[in-house]
Amino acid sequence: MSTAASAVATSPNPYAEQAPAPPARFLHRLNPLAKLVGPLPAMIIIVFTRDHATPLAFVVLALVLLLVGAQLRAAVAVALVVGTAVGVLVLGVTFGVWVDPTRVDDTTAAASVVLMQVGDWRFTLAAYLIGLATALRVAAIVLLSLIAGLTTSGPELVRAMVQNLRVPYRVGYTALAALRFVPRFRHELGVIRAAHRVRGIDTGRGPVAAVRRSISYAIPLLASAIRHAERVALAMDARAFGAHERRTERILSRWRVRDTVFVAAFWLVTVAIVSAGILAA
Repeated sequence: MSTAASAVATSPNPYAEQAPAPPARFLHRLNPLAKLVGPLPAMIIIVFTRDHATPLAFVVLALVLLLVGAQLRAAVAVALVVGTAVGVLVLGVTFGVWVDPTRVDDTTAAASVVLMQVGDWRFTLAAYLIGLATALRVAAIVLLSLIAGLTTSGPELVRAMVQNLRVPYRVGYTALAALRFVPRFRHELGVIRAAHRVRGIDTGRGPVAAVRRSISYAIPLLASAIRHAERVALAMDARAFGAHERRTERILSRWRVRDTVFVAAFWLVTVAIVSAGILAA
C-alpha cells in the first residue's frame, strides 16, 4: 500500500458513527423523543422551585441515569460528577454575590453568619444559600438535558422527529445536512493545518501571529466549504430530494413500549419528588 493510501486509510473519518452501545446501557436504545419528553416537565418545574431539596433530587436522579444508562468513558463520568459538584459550589458563590440584600431575611440564623466582608458589604450564609438554590436549578436543568444530549446523535433525533412527529423531511434533513458541515469543517481545518506545517509556514507567536494564522486558514477553508456544499447539493438533487411529499426511510425510528414505560416512570418520579418537596416545605 502506498504512503498516500495508508494515510487516507488511517485518517479519522469525520462521519464515523458511534460504536453500538452494550445492552445494559438502556438510554441509547430508547427513542430520542422519549428522552426529551420524559425530563421536560421536571425541567419546567425546576424553573419555578425555590428550595434546595427539589433540584438536588433531580441532579442526583439525572446523574444516576447517566452513569447507569449511558455509554460514558470513565474520564467523562468522573468529570461529570466532580464537575457538577464543583460547578454548583462555585456558581452558588457567584450567584450569591449578586443577590439583592433586601431579599435576604435578616431574621434567620444564616443571615447573621458572615462569610466575607469588604467595607460595608457583607456576604452572608443566607445570600450564599439563595445563590446555591439557583446553582442547583441550573445544574439540574443541564443534567436533565444531557440525558438526551449524551445518548442521542443528530441523525437519530432528526429521524425521530420526521417519523414520529411528522416534521417535514425537507426541514429535518436539510438541518441535518447543515449539522454535518461541522465535523467536515473540523476535519478540513486539521488537514489545512497539517499542510501548513509540512510546508514550513511559520507565522510566529503572539496574538498578532494567531490572527495571521486564522486569516491564512480562512481562504482554503472557505474554498473547501464551497466544494463540499456543491457535492451535497448534487447528491440531494440526484436523490430527488424535495420532489415528493414523503420519502421512504432506510432506518426506522419506532416508539416502543419501553419508551412509554420510561416516560411514565420519569413523570411518576417527578411527581413524587415535587410532592415530597412541597410536603417538606
